Amino acid sequence: MKPNPSTSSDISFDDFQSQILSDYKVAVTSRECSLLGRREVLTGKAKFGIFGDGKELPQLAMARSFQDGDFRSGYYRDQTFMMALGLLSPKQFFHGLYATTDIEKDPMSAGRQMGGHFTTHSLNQDGTWKDLTKQKNSSADISCTAGQMPRLLGLAQASKIYRNVDGIDSSLFSNNGNEVAWGTIGNASTSEGHFFETFNSAGVMQVPMVICVWDDEYGISVPAEFHTTKGDISEVLSGFQRDEDNKGYEILKVNGWDYTALIHTFENASDIARENHVPVLIHVKELTQPQGHSTSGSHERYKSAERLEWEKENDCNKRFREWILQNKIATEEELKNLEKSIKQNVRNAKKEAWAEFLKPQLDAKKQLVQHLGAITNKSSNRAFIGKLKNDLIAIEEPLKKDLASISRKGLRYVINEDSTEKSALIQWVNSYLNSEQPKYSSYLYSELPNKATLVEGVSPSFGENNEMVDGRVILRDNFDAIFAKYPNTLIFGEDTGNIGDVNQGLEGLQKKYGVHRVADTGIRETTIIGQGIGMAMRGLRPIAEIQYLDYILYGIQTLSDDLASLLYRTFGKQKAPLIIRTRGHRLEGIWHSGSPMGGLIHLLRGMHILVPRNMTQAAGFYNTLLKSDEPALVIESLNGYRLKEPKPNNLGEFCTPIGVVETLREGTDITLLSYGSTLRIVQKVAEELLEVGIDAEVIDAQSLLPFDLNHDVVKSIKKTNRLLVIDEDVPGGCSAYLVQKIVEEQDAYRYLDSAPQTLTAKPHRPAYASDGDYFSKPNAEDIFEKVYEIMHEASPKSYPKLR
Repeated sequence: MKPNPSTSSDISFDDFQSQILSDYKVAVTSRECSLLGRREVLTGKAKFGIFGDGKELPQLAMARSFQDGDFRSGYYRDQTFMMALGLLSPKQFFHGLYATTDIEKDPMSAGRQMGGHFTTHSLNQDGTWKDLTKQKNSSADISCTAGQMPRLLGLAQASKIYRNVDGIDSSLFSNNGNEVAWGTIGNASTSEGHFFETFNSAGVMQVPMVICVWDDEYGISVPAEFHTTKGDISEVLSGFQRDEDNKGYEILKVNGWDYTALIHTFENASDIARENHVPVLIHVKELTQPQGHSTSGSHERYKSAERLEWEKENDCNKRFREWILQNKIATEEELKNLEKSIKQNVRNAKKEAWAEFLKPQLDAKKQLVQHLGAITNKSSNRAFIGKLKNDLIAIEEPLKKDLASISRKGLRYVINEDSTEKSALIQWVNSYLNSEQPKYSSYLYSELPNKATLVEGVSPSFGENNEMVDGRVILRDNFDAIFAKYPNTLIFGEDTGNIGDVNQGLEGLQKKYGVHRVADTGIRETTIIGQGIGMAMRGLRPIAEIQYLDYILYGIQTLSDDLASLLYRTFGKQKAPLIIRTRGHRLEGIWHSGSPMGGLIHLLRGMHILVPRNMTQAAGFYNTLLKSDEPALVIESLNGYRLKEPKPNNLGEFCTPIGVVETLREGTDITLLSYGSTLRIVQKVAEELLEVGIDAEVIDAQSLLPFDLNHDVVKSIKKTNRLLVIDEDVPGGCSAYLVQKIVEEQDAYRYLDSAPQTLTAKPHRPAYASDGDYFSKPNAEDIFEKVYEIMHEASPKSYPKLR
């Protein structure tokens, strides 16, 4: 079953003549961009460079087998591939290097990512999907080594879903699941856990995925022997090779300088994955890295003279050129003329890109010099302002930060002056900042009319009998309504399928909707999240289940670096509306009752983080999110599945609003804010506080990212003049975040008669069993006494010291 790729001796001139010189032109163009790109960094025009030189030939072969509808999930060496597909021009390459903040000039990220990070546009201007089957697609790169692997699994799985699940409108996303997801990775990065987890998962799942390892035998300065057992990743993975009796991988090896062998190998891999949904590993060996790892150093420092000489002789472009001459496809003179023309074209592209990058700054500089000159003539501090003006004039190639910094400093010298010239400068500074700041800050969240925070709340409705059921039943029946309503929804995770999750919130749904829509996975949180990201990028609505909140730490890198930043780093051109479902907060012990909310709210900006107090609220959040297209984390209360709740009769329809708090009990003396499982304790304590004459108002945060968009908490504080935030995170965690939001953003300090305070868990992880919970996290007595202490401080006579 293992193909034997052809070698260069088998090539026929007639088969390849029409494409060879075109491929050579792309290879030389890409190499020249790498060479000039390094010079631009070393001369200071660009901040950093990491290029694809030495990897040109295998990328040309990959491009030849890459079809419309396919997806790439790669890394920062793949510029030749993008150029071969016509998705990256030399001018765009340099705009990316300079960080031009114009999506038309730098279509990869509008300057938000360093050069070498590639993407295509999946969305129209209005946020709707393009027809992904009519274009070649690249998911947006991240720098984190092997971080592209988890999403690759989901991109491949989407093809399997579209091929095997009926009823989904796949018109924009798939042609009967015939698309291949292509992954690229450096040999050293295969040492990362993300690679091994993804590799194993794809072998189990049998999805159409091709992983291409570009092997130049180094990881920065460290040779392969320190990265990989036997120094050879395909040898290590040989046990995954499929045979007549066992499913697995097709594993292919090929040398990176052998043009025809590369073409045949990639064609074989494409056919195997595309037709049979079998994953393939292509180990591309004997590659080089002519300029070293990046512009941060030189490979002459760590490679031997013998290795450097070998790399010079076996450079893939050099070997390709020799092969062209040997087979009389072109003459020496023809190649020299072609190379000369390419070098000139690349130089021209570089010059044009730099001129286009500078023009807005030069235009703004001219305006600012005029404003500073006008103020100089009127101000008593003309000497200082004149120096700023002259400093600006001396900057021949100004950056935006130069303009912003000098203009703002200029205002310091006219603080006590009043003139039309000062007003004009203030207006210019405000206009410039208002214009430029969004180019670096927009698209953290959706900016479209269907964004999650604009989905209107719909209250659950109840019948006359108000049937009381376990909370898990509400979740189960609501998921049933969701799967019936949205054919492109699916859910997967550990114990999610056959047994219907560990708390029976999906009981019976796999039998009803099939193993592809309600699926079990292995124990592998990172790739569960990766499955969700990839499938969401291809038009599906996945719900990825992480069994417990504590386990989300396994996948936090993928959530933070990939999912949460996707919309932002693509300037709104790609989206992955993945819902992460998990359960957490108070239960039993260190590993099953964690509440790392402070970490999550800071690491996952770009996602919504929702903390429903019961299963009805949780079900409403799922309904809301499916009306929008943004990623979110929903944390169900782990100890609430068996608590009784009234069952709504509008399952699948009611919506819990996002970014809105809910007042559960009105009061006049103090505002108590909490969320999740701890909220139930707060509600009970509020009733007990009445016995000592304290009337507490209780508010459920519900939504942490975003929090209280309507500023309802400050409205409560205007009435009570006191605030206590109760939270089971560690001190300084989520409670501190909530206080910052309330005191700073809502200006609540204006209405406080007592210092705002927090009551949190202890700094350590929670100890085991009921006693461990009591002494580790806020308990009812802690809350009662903390509230009483605040009231005692305010009025010692009315509230004598308790203890």
